[in-house]
Amino acid sequence: MKEMQYKPLGKTGIQVSELCFGTMSFGGRADKATSKEMYLQCRTRGINFFDCANVYQKGVAEQYLGEFIQGERHNVVITSKGGSVMSAGPNGKGSSRKHLTNALHESLKRLQTDYIDLYFIHHYDPLTPLEEVLRTLDDFVSQGKVLSVGVSNYAAYQTATMLGIGKLHNLTSLHCIQPMYNIAKRQAEVELLPLAHEENLGVISYSPLGGGLLTGRYGEGIKTSSGRLVENKTYQARYEGPYYQKMATDFTLLAKQRGLSPVSLAVAWVASNPAITAPIIGAANTTQLKDSLASLEVSIDKQLKAEIDGISCPPPPATDRSEENTPR
Repeated sequence: MKEMQYKPLGKTGIQVSELCFGTMSFGGRADKATSKEMYLQCRTRGINFFDCANVYQKGVAEQYLGEFIQGERHNVVITSKGGSVMSAGPNGKGSSRKHLTNALHESLKRLQTDYIDLYFIHHYDPLTPLEEVLRTLDDFVSQGKVLSVGVSNYAAYQTATMLGIGKLHNLTSLHCIQPMYNIAKRQAEVELLPLAHEENLGVISYSPLGGGLLTGRYGEGIKTSSGRLVENKTYQARYEGPYYQKMATDFTLLAKQRGLSPVSLAVAWVASNPAITAPIIGAANTTQLKDSLASLEVSIDKQLKAEIDGISCPPPPATDRSEENTPR
C-alpha cells in the first residue's frame, strides 16, 4: 500500500495530505455513525485534511467534524466556508463584513475550535467590493480566528484582483483556491490553474467524480433510479445530455480495460495535475470511500493521459490560439 504523501499548502507552510476529505455528506447522505466511520477511515489512511462549510446541512457537518477532531485538533487541518445562504433575512448571505463575521463565529462554535486553518469565501458576491471582502478576511487572520484564507467558485480575474488588492494595501494574501475540476469540467485548466501555479496558491479542487458521472453508474443505456444525477437538479443541469453520457460510458470502459475502478482513475487523474495540491474526495459510506482512497495506487502515465484526453478534450488556451498546444 502506497504511503500517504504530504504537500505544502501554497505559501502557508502547512503540510497537508495529498487527498482532502470533503464532509458535505455529513448529516445528509451519511448519518453521524457513518460519518465518524469515514473520518476514522481517512485518519487511518493518513489523511489529515478535511474540507467543510457552514452551509452543509445548515451546520450539521461542522458539528460532526468538530466532535470528531476533539483530542487531535493539532494533528488535522480543517477548512470551512462562509457566504452562502444561512438564514432568510436580508443579511443571511453574502460577503459583507456583517454576514461573514457572524458566519465565522457560528462556525467556530460548531467546530469547537479557536481557529480555522483555511477559511474560504464560498461564492463571489457582486454586492460586496473585493477590497471589503479581503479587509474582513485580513481582520480574521489578525484576530487569530483564521490562519489562511481562500476563495471557492471564483473566476480567475476575480482571484487575480484580490491578489493585487492584497499586495497594494498590505493585506493578507489569498492562500488557496477551490475550483470544480474533473475530466468532464476542465475550464480550470485555462486560467485558474496557471494563475495558482504562478502565484503559488494551494488548489483543493472539488467534484473529481463529476457528481457521480464518472463512477461507472451512469452512461449510455444505463437506467439508474438513485444517485445525485437522478435526484439533484443542480447536478442534472451540470452533467445532463448525450455528450456527458458518452463520456461516462467511454471513461468507464477505459478504466475497466486498465483493470481500475472508474472512481480511482477519476481521482488519480485530477491529482496528477501538478497545480493540484489535493483533490477533495467524498462519499456516503466507507465502501464508497475505499475506491477514492485506492486512487493513491494509480499512476497516470503519458499513454493513459492521452487516452483520457481522447475522451475529454483539453480546453483551448486562454488566448484561444489552439495551434499553440500542437507539438511542432
